[in-house]
Amino acid sequence: MTNIDSPHLDSALLAGITGSVAQTIGLTAAVADLPVPVGAVVNIEKQSGESIEAEVIGFRDKHTLVMPLSRMEGIRRGSPVRLIRTTRTLRVGENLLGRVVDARGRCIDGRPQPMLPERRSLESDPLPATERPRIDTPLASGVRAIDGLLTCGRGQRLGIFAGSGVGKSVLMGMMGRYTDAEVAVIGLIGERGREVNEFVQRELGPKGLARSVVVVATSNDPALLRVQAAFTATSIAEYFRDAGKNVLLIMDSVTRFALAQREIGLSAGEPPTTRGFPPSVFSMLPRLVERAGRTKRGSITAFYSVLVEGDDENEPIADTMRGLLDGHVWLSRRLAERGHFPAIDVLRSISRLMTDITPRDYQQSVRTLRQLLSLLHDNEDLLSIGAYRKGTNRELDVAVAMKEAIHELLRQTVDTHQSLAEVQGAVTALAQTCTNHLQTTPAVAVPA
Repeated sequence: MTNIDSPHLDSALLAGITGSVAQTIGLTAAVADLPVPVGAVVNIEKQSGESIEAEVIGFRDKHTLVMPLSRMEGIRRGSPVRLIRTTRTLRVGENLLGRVVDARGRCIDGRPQPMLPERRSLESDPLPATERPRIDTPLASGVRAIDGLLTCGRGQRLGIFAGSGVGKSVLMGMMGRYTDAEVAVIGLIGERGREVNEFVQRELGPKGLARSVVVVATSNDPALLRVQAAFTATSIAEYFRDAGKNVLLIMDSVTRFALAQREIGLSAGEPPTTRGFPPSVFSMLPRLVERAGRTKRGSITAFYSVLVEGDDENEPIADTMRGLLDGHVWLSRRLAERGHFPAIDVLRSISRLMTDITPRDYQQSVRTLRQLLSLLHDNEDLLSIGAYRKGTNRELDVAVAMKEAIHELLRQTVDTHQSLAEVQGAVTALAQTCTNHLQTTPAVAVPA
């Protein structure tokens, strides 16, 4: 006698659910007689006999709205639609290390597909807030300015806020190459196709790639795949975290993820709100970033890059992400134009957990350097035109004298690397030099 609760019978019943295309609306197809849930994956058969996958994104009247994962040419009214599965899953395993995969987790680097023994849901729930351990251990990112003046902890989530062309990709490549995390998962969301190989081969390099997984969805991919790539990268990071590893998750960029979700939401009939973004965008962002963090087994330290439209730091996605994250790193176009790389504006950046993971005496050293940088910034116009008279302000005199040494500490070429201990030792020594200089500098100018 057949067991009616058998999973094999359930699969057979699901495979028998079919419908047909009633009409196409923009980027979506309306399917009649298809009672399946949102998020289900279906197959649409073209007139040529080929088929394409699509995902259910909503309902309108008596129709099910699906968005294809490829171009819709060849779909006609009445094209058969068949349910494949009701949830999206991903194959994962240790053999993903050193590979470049697409949004569905399939390797696209020209090498054979690896054996991946486990499956994970693409949209798992974040860890409950009361079960998250405190973040108390620093993580080296490999970038001196971050490790020294914006120290981040294992399990922290930070944003990299930048306009276009200020060195964001190079910065992320340095992190992937030099971090002391055991695994790096890098999501390239909506990138130009030309830049993928450049990033993998030049910025990341063979050494960085060996312990990394690169997830790619280029700008010409459908919006669904660009959104799915972000969840794929997060799910892969969760797999390695649950295996007891400390993972660095880098996502470039969350802005393109939000733009892709805007396409999906508007196609599903959502009303546009702030700057045309539908409500689903602002509900999906916390669902994505809350999955990073520390657990009792391992940690995911996440850096999410945010493209600041027109260098406007208050645009909707940047403003939302700033409130969701544990700190932010601003890349300055002004510094990039001066050849200062990485172009991190330390004064506009903050790590909210730095006081929890560094000693108090070290925090005082960082405050000393930040105060001197602030003085230089506030008096930049006076200094540039030569209107400042030496001896007027003792602190500013020290800032001017130590300016090059501080900037030398914050600048870094892509082929140089120091450990976290070496960087913090350099910060402490430089701050002590500045303090000694301040104590020996006269308060007023001595008349000739």
